[in-house]
Amino acid sequence: MRRSVVPRRGFRSLALAVATASAILCGSVTAQAAPREGAYVDSVDEITDQHWVVGVYSPAMDTVVPLDVLRPADPSAPRPVVYALGGAGVGVIPGTGWMESSDITEFFSDKDVNVVIPATGNFSYFTDWTSDDPVLGRNRWQTFLTEELPSVVDALLETDGARSIIGMSMSAGAALDLAIQSGDLYSGVASFSGCVRTSDPVGRQYVKLVVERRGKGDVENMWGPVGAPRWAEHDVYLNAEGLRGKALYLSSRNGLPGPHDVPGEARAAGESFTTQIVAGGAIEAATSICTRQLVDRLEALDIPVTADLGAAGTHSWGYWEDDLRKAWPVLAAAMNIED
Repeated sequence: MRRSVVPRRGFRSLALAVATASAILCGSVTAQAAPREGAYVDSVDEITDQHWVVGVYSPAMDTVVPLDVLRPADPSAPRPVVYALGGAGVGVIPGTGWMESSDITEFFSDKDVNVVIPATGNFSYFTDWTSDDPVLGRNRWQTFLTEELPSVVDALLETDGARSIIGMSMSAGAALDLAIQSGDLYSGVASFSGCVRTSDPVGRQYVKLVVERRGKGDVENMWGPVGAPRWAEHDVYLNAEGLRGKALYLSSRNGLPGPHDVPGEARAAGESFTTQIVAGGAIEAATSICTRQLVDRLEALDIPVTADLGAAGTHSWGYWEDDLRKAWPVLAAAMNIED
């Protein structure tokens, strides 16, 4: 049964402490304090001891963003945070989010780390859009994820200040871009099956397919007209120098059927065997090219990277579960976690 609760380990934020006291005095933990400035925790629902659903108000987007939060196996001491971003349709299309489509909850259940998973962000590329979109609304994800959310999460969960970020499919390039744009915010980045180019013709077309064909939004509302400066500013390949000093894990398969592409294999909601082989194979073949280009670029810049490229496999969750296991030692070491 879901219960609205005040987190067990007190807030460090004075505003949150006032809100908590007010809730207790009024007999309801959903009571609100006086209006607050900046991002703040709007609600906390404890699904289990280790799974919370947290709502955080974002001033930049003027909305409450729902987050799935996985708590450490041992929360008695401050722990790091891993942010895990979902796929293109997260929040609106079944089968595109970590919580519903993977074993991420089970994987992290015995690990001493907090995991924060936005439950929305569909077709946004988790970036700051230049303009509000009639279909996709207001997207200021870079501001939310890198400026508003970290201090709120650190106070709520009493973290140790270390952070890493994971992205897959649409968010694979976004995770790397966010790491570049935010300086030393993240010590580690894992990118699974993404196309990181955004300013060359192929990369621009890939972005348009995601935002316009699938999301029904207007790509010019994201970074301006195609070819405008912001397209290059968010091109991870061009800005790869910004990844220096971070622990990096990059992966992509070659698009050919692999061990998870067999009849009877468990699949995400809405993903048929045929779709996984045909569409998933084509998408993964494309992301393989993009990822290889970035790995070559990093090696040319003498930036260390752990890469897993070229194995058989399609654009599907069985492989991203495998990637999560392979990437974890890299991220854990970057956050000083003894795995």
